[in-house]
Amino acid sequence: MPQPWAVRARRVFDGETFFDQPGLVVVQDGTVTAVDFGTGLPSADLPVVDLGDVTLLPGLVDAHTHLVFDPPANVAEQMASEDDDTLLGRAREHAQQALRAGITTVRDLGDRNYLSLAVRAETAVDPRSGPELLVAGPPITSVGGHCWFLGGEAEGAGDLRAAVAERARRGVDVIKVMATGGNVTPGSDMRDSQYDFDELRVVVAAAHEAGLRVTAHAHGGKGIADAVRAGIDGIEHGTFLTPTGAEPDWATVRALGEAGTYLGVTVGGATLTPRLAAIRRGYARMRREGVRMVCASDAGVVAQKPHDCLPRVLPEFVSFSEATTIDGLRAVTSLAARSCGVADRKGRIAPGYDADLLAVAGNPVDSLAALSDVQAVFRRGQRVTT
Repeated sequence: MPQPWAVRARRVFDGETFFDQPGLVVVQDGTVTAVDFGTGLPSADLPVVDLGDVTLLPGLVDAHTHLVFDPPANVAEQMASEDDDTLLGRAREHAQQALRAGITTVRDLGDRNYLSLAVRAETAVDPRSGPELLVAGPPITSVGGHCWFLGGEAEGAGDLRAAVAERARRGVDVIKVMATGGNVTPGSDMRDSQYDFDELRVVVAAAHEAGLRVTAHAHGGKGIADAVRAGIDGIEHGTFLTPTGAEPDWATVRALGEAGTYLGVTVGGATLTPRLAAIRRGYARMRREGVRMVCASDAGVVAQKPHDCLPRVLPEFVSFSEATTIDGLRAVTSLAARSCGVADRKGRIAPGYDADLLAVAGNPVDSLAALSDVQAVFRRGQRVTT
């Protein structure tokens, strides 16, 4: 059994609470075993890594990324022209890029040919090679629908059940379904539903029977409402787009809150237009209505969303959602971990949790810009940055 050791920091945010006082986090065999704020823990007997005047946080959780997508390029063209070896190499590079930024858990919500499962296996063997990956494989989509080029087309109850079963057999962590169209697919309209309520209910039931969560890409109001009624675990985007802007259906929003459905708000990479301003006003009210809003990046879909962007876009999320900085930090740590189903071991600094740790200069509660000043990253207790 490896010997215990400890990390000392000037301040600690444990995923829920901020402690503006020195703290010592004890680690053994990749797991946090104790957190000491001067309560008598015999820490003097342990080897200590003293990080100095930093804030120690749980490693960040990005609940929506696409590791095989290269941000500067056209996604549909990439998927049509590049082979699996190219995409796999890129996914590895993007995983490392995320980890160096302090993102220690990544949920990949759409790849081609299940390539992210290979990266997941590699990062499980060598924690320093990338974050822990939670993967969906190719998202389930209608024939010719949003992201059809990833290989997940399915229509009709039988095909939808078979699509879920195939993903479960391959060992995915979550099912992703495209409830509406999306903007990276030529000819697709984000407002239009791709599946109706009955079809979404088939996907949800099949996923839950397999012990898997299911999250839905959804922009249009009907697609969002049908997914929530079908018992979906998460909504990605949730913009409630209309022909002229965005207008949430507040009955659906209340249902979101009452059901505890997570809303993955993907942030960054967009010019502030009147439509985006309307979307953001809706998000602010949704948060006030009690919707559990997670800040995620959707990294890879546009040039402004590299795979290390989550710390940089969090201030934007906090601003338009009218949240506190503490709530913002929860939205990329403990709350994000709950949305991904790994809250028993990710998103917190507490005994029994994985020793995924991020140290940043300064105090992110005073200024979230501090998250970009990375001083150290530990993944399963192994130091990634120097």
